[in-house]
Amino acid sequence: MRFSVVEIGYDQRQVDACLDELAVRLTRLAAWAESAAGAGREWDRIRQEATGLCGLLRRFDPDDAAVVGLAVGQVEREAAEILARARFELDAAREEAQRVRERAYAEAVQARREFEAALRARRRHVTRVDELLGGVSVEPVPAETPTAAAGATGPGVPATRAGVAGVTEPPGGR
Repeated sequence: MRFSVVEIGYDQRQVDACLDELAVRLTRLAAWAESAAGAGREWDRIRQEATGLCGLLRRFDPDDAAVVGLAVGQVEREAAEILARARFELDAAREEAQRVRERAYAEAVQARREFEAALRARRRHVTRVDELLGGVSVEPVPAETPTAAAGATGPGVPATRAGVAGVTEPPGGR
């Protein structure tokens, strides 16, 4: 029996066909054995069929075994190469993942430091503003006090302080 070697094992159709043929021949042999009740010619046919079946069932010859051994060795080498490549790629992926984690951690630490520095600066600014505004007293303004909007030259257009009732104020004198 010789079967084509396929990706995994033997060609299933060839194996099934061989087993079907073997079943037919064994059935025929069993029928001849029952019908042969001492007839010499029937025993010869049975002997020939048995010899044929033995030939069909024989193992690989040494040349076939060498070819199969080479194929198995080649498959094992290819599998080892694929496994080695996969391990190499896995190691490379792990190293890249480690670098990405380290970079992300460093960026997160830097962002936190920058945030904390900005928060400290804002708190200092708020404290300074509170100090400056703490010494300022606010007096209520009487309702009849003219404002810039009262001297407007048109609807919704405020006049400057210099143009209102002749009041002049030096720049920055507020």
